[in-house]
Amino acid sequence: MSENKNETTPENIETTAASHPENDPGKLNGNDAVNQAAEQWKDAASRNIPALELGDTPVPDDTANLRQGPSLHDGLLGLLPLVGVWQGEGQAHDTQGQEYTFGQQLVIAHDGENYLTFSSRTWKIDTEGKPEGPSVRETGFWRISEKDEIEVTYTSSNGIVEIFYGEPFNDRAWQLESASTMVTETGPKNLGPGKRMYGLMPNNNLGWVDERMVDGEMRPYMSAELTRIAG
Repeated sequence: MSENKNETTPENIETTAASHPENDPGKLNGNDAVNQAAEQWKDAASRNIPALELGDTPVPDDTANLRQGPSLHDGLLGLLPLVGVWQGEGQAHDTQGQEYTFGQQLVIAHDGENYLTFSSRTWKIDTEGKPEGPSVRETGFWRISEKDEIEVTYTSSNGIVEIFYGEPFNDRAWQLESASTMVTETGPKNLGPGKRMYGLMPNNNLGWVDERMVDGEMRPYMSAELTRIAG
């Protein structure tokens, strides 16, 4: 990764999450949790992902806005701050180990049921800061048990299917570790098991880091800092 002092790393996510005054170890009730999130991200309060509106369906549309659509399932309060549309930039390494900059839009939404949907689009950015076109996409689901055990499943456009297990680091950060990593015949051959951490930064941006096992040690693979643009 780069030497930028503002780089998103597991260490600065943990430090930020642990030191932030909102991180009360006590559980928030549903109303308090929604009100706290609403105050923190009021600039994006009126925005949401568009409904398809292609015909009547007997189930609610997905929503990435806690004020619109179905109510968040009570079982998801431990993941509530993640819900929204996030966008920003990050750093990654290609299959040859070369570092590059990418842009990302991440949509974390729900339909009132006891899971979150996860959809990520990325694009490479050249050395002049200009987008070079679409890159990897991911889609999946987040669940959390009554014991705060997190399960994440996702599949990517470049041939990766993974299962992650984890737990909240606290109310503003979530740590995950891959339990199963499968790669298709045309996928990245050298992708090892990984760890991810997602957490809210002091400016309430969402930072995330993915590290991978390479030659017996965990090394940086991807990281980004994203601003809430809806929800």
